[in-house]
Amino acid sequence: MDKNLNKDNLKLAGRQYHTDDYNRQDELSSGLAKTHEQVSDTYMEGEILATIDNTDEGKDIEIPRKGYE
Repeated sequence: MDKNLNKDNLKLAGRQYHTDDYNRQDELSSGLAKTHEQVSDTYMEGEILATIDNTDEGKDIEIPRKGYE
């Protein structure tokens, strides 16, 4: 029984994201789809520091963070 459980665990540990995971209803697929979406969103957002690269003068121009009223 332990060997079967270990094989199942290894199969789950080696599982990677597939585009079909968004349509599947099992917990593993749902978790992989959500994690993939979070990583993708973070990657597309970029870094937190808002600057404009100024290649002419070699300095970065900071974008001020102001709240909306």
